[in-house]
Order: sequence, then C-alpha cells, then structure tokens
Amino acid sequence: MIWLALIAASVATAASQPQPAVPPASQASASLPSLGEIEHAIDAGRLEQARLMVTRSVAAGMSGPQIDRILADLAFASDKYDEALIRYRQLLAAQPNDSWLAERAGISALKQGDVATAAPLIDRAAKGPKASWRAWSARGVIADLRQDWPAADAAFARAADLAPNQADIVNNQGWSRLLRGDWKSAVGLFDRAAQLDPRSTRIANNLELARSAMAGDLPERKANETDRAWAARLNDAGVAAQAMGNHQRAVAAFTQALEASGTWYARAANNLQAAGGR
Repeated sequence: MIWLALIAASVATAASQPQPAVPPASQASASLPSLGEIEHAIDAGRLEQARLMVTRSVAAGMSGPQIDRILADLAFASDKYDEALIRYRQLLAAQPNDSWLAERAGISALKQGDVATAAPLIDRAAKGPKASWRAWSARGVIADLRQDWPAADAAFARAADLAPNQADIVNNQGWSRLLRGDWKSAVGLFDRAAQLDPRSTRIANNLELARSAMAGDLPERKANETDRAWAARLNDAGVAAQAMGNHQRAVAAFTQALEASGTWYARAANNLQAAGGR
C-alpha cells in the first residue's frame, strides 16, 4: 500500500502548485486589431503594419466581406493593381451597386492600361450619388485615351468641382492639354499642380516636359538621375512631340532614350519604330 500513498502524495503536491493561467477566448480576440484600426493604417500609408495586422487577424480565423475588402484595399495601396482588381471584382459580384468598389476596380484596371475593363467600371462609379473626384478624374483620363476632348474636359471639370485644390486633377488636366499640343495651357496647369504638390516628382517632370516642348528642345538630364529614369523621361518627351506632329523631335527623343537606358528600352524602341526612326 506504500505505492498508493506515494501516488496520493504526488497528486496532492501537483494540485497545490499554481497552474498557468489560460486567457479566456474573449481576451484573446480582444488583443487582435479591429478592422477600423487596419483601415486607418492603410489610409495612413503604414502598409507593413497593416499587412502584419491583417495576417494576425486572418490567422485567428477572421473572414468575410469586411476582411476581403481590407485585403483589396491593401493590394491597391501597395500598387498591386492586378490583385486589387481581382479582389474588387469579387466583392462587386456580391455588391453590384457599390460605386466605391466600382471606382477602385476601375482605377486598378486603368493603372494596368486595361481601358476596356476600366471604362464600364468607372462609368458605373460616376453614376453613383456619391461619386468621388477620383472616379471623375479617371473618367477624364479614359476620355483622353480615346481622344474625346469634350468628354475629358467635362469629367475633369466635375472632378475639380468636388476637389478644387487636388493636384492630381490639375496634373491630369495639364496632360490632357499636352496631348492636344496645347503646350502653353499645359505649362500653366502643371505649374499650378506643382504649387499644390511641390513634392511630386511626376508633376515636376511633366512641367519640365511641357516647358521643353515650348522651347523646342529636349529635357536635360538631372544630377544623379539613373539611366532608366532618364530614358523614361526622354520617351515621354518623344510621345509628347509625336502628339503635336513634331516627327523629327520625337525620333530624336526616342533614339536618345534607347542610348540612355544602357539596355534595350522596350517602350522607346516600340515608339521609335512606330515613328519611323531606326
């Protein structure tokens, strides 16, 4: 009977020792970030933090349309427009009247150059009662690509009514004028956009391009500019010159873009071939 006494003693000792506390399920779920916190992180540009928060939430079993929407927003904010388009279209299948989803899906398609997919999505977004300036600005860009200048002007004007001091709208208006060969108006619009957003490299490059077009020469290379960035700006200068019918300047720009890149720069090569240059 000694072994029975030993077992009883060991059980009593184990029972007397403190046991590790197990947090209740409610406390474990409370430690997870809320959907609102994740959305705020995305809006604030803290994408890595948002990505970690989403990973934790999904690992904990969170699912449904709300988390799917956040995943789409995260892909969009991360410039992963192919993934964003797929996710937004899946959400639209269940919520076809959500103009905000249509806007994001349309812009994602437009960012990839897929105008055929973008156009009906942006049209759907613009018809919504709460269509944003982004939807109307995207509609203007699509009209530009179709060379429908009256529709472009109307869309950009509507966007400007909704967001009068938004640099992106003014920049798009400037590019629209540049495509028509209206360099003087383009310079004025790019200049205003640069004042609204002085940190934007894209707007600054567009302003220089328009000014160079008026001066009749090509943009100058900036200090410490990479070969690829320099080639890209020369290519843009060639596109602009071709739009206004300056064939010689376009060929010169595309040729310099090829030489500046250090590698075979496909965009400039294709444009040079279309312009008849070799």
